[in-house]
Amino acid sequence: MRNSLFYMLTVLFLLSCSGNSGADQKKNSADIMINSNLQIATFAGGCFWCVESDFEKVNGVVKAISGYSGGQGGNPSYENYHDLGYVEAVQIYYNPKVVSYEQLVDYLWKHIDSTDAGGQFVDRGTSYRSEIFYHDEEQRKTAEKSKEQLVQSKRLSKPIVTAIVPFKNFTAAEDYHQDYYKKNPLRYKYYRNGSGRDQSLDKTWGPGRGKIKPLTESQYKKPEDAMIKKTLTPLQFKVTQEDGTEPPFQNEYWDNKRDGIYVDIVSGEPLFSSRDKFDSGTGWPSFTRPVESENIVEKTDKNLFMTRTEVRSKNGNSHLGHVFTDGPKPTGLRYCMNSASLRFIAKEDMKKEGYEKYLELFK
Repeated sequence: MRNSLFYMLTVLFLLSCSGNSGADQKKNSADIMINSNLQIATFAGGCFWCVESDFEKVNGVVKAISGYSGGQGGNPSYENYHDLGYVEAVQIYYNPKVVSYEQLVDYLWKHIDSTDAGGQFVDRGTSYRSEIFYHDEEQRKTAEKSKEQLVQSKRLSKPIVTAIVPFKNFTAAEDYHQDYYKKNPLRYKYYRNGSGRDQSLDKTWGPGRGKIKPLTESQYKKPEDAMIKKTLTPLQFKVTQEDGTEPPFQNEYWDNKRDGIYVDIVSGEPLFSSRDKFDSGTGWPSFTRPVESENIVEKTDKNLFMTRTEVRSKNGNSHLGHVFTDGPKPTGLRYCMNSASLRFIAKEDMKKEGYEKYLELFK
């Protein structure tokens, strides 16, 4: 029986992985950065079909891409990545306002065998080793801390062998490997069941190992200065951090008419809705009211030889613009904002970006 199962899985595997090695690959990682607020995590945990499938179920993960990482030179493909020292890996694009890197690392531990130095489940060899490739010092510290906490918990009966190493490279795998669990659900089901992955991990962690608790709104906070400088454009930095003003009619959202909400470019906290946006004729995006009044701070501004009311975000402390009393009904207010202080979340993207509760505004 065991031999028959192995033969069946082998045939399915060969059928699924046959094809032209020169098939069109996914665009490289830089091409799918949907916006500057997304961050990247790169993990290896055996078969990239399984790791990709697991992480794409996480709320806040925009996309997971199967590929090859950690090797030396060459142009890795499914035919040669073993020989070049690469490992099957997955690059994860996630919204840190919805799911944190710490949560992703914790999720990883519960979906791999971090004590197996010889591979993962039925996949044997160094090409299937588990590994965390950190992209910056903050990720390294987070991963090391998480690993130490797991050791201290004594949940595992053997030492953790998962390496935490600096990210060097990533090449997307061939197109037929991407979203394999969606394109070939039956073959994927047979492979996954036969691999013993879920059976083994459920024994250690229980059937609820895949759940991630959502971040609370208190996570809307101002990042460290180094991160702000890294993620903002020069104009965004000047406006939000140095109380600057962008040119009228030459900014991103002054004429935007799409349904959605506007959040602080720095903290992600919800600020305004397109339902309250109007054409003020000033060349800046204008709103009659905030979508969350507690996220708005108003201060007296006596610069430029006049007295105005400045508007800042509560958690990000970003300079947003000013509010005036010459707006339309029902409030009579005009929140005149800088596009550079805002990020627009289209209605169709609000759920995956973690702003699902504001969909009520558009019913």
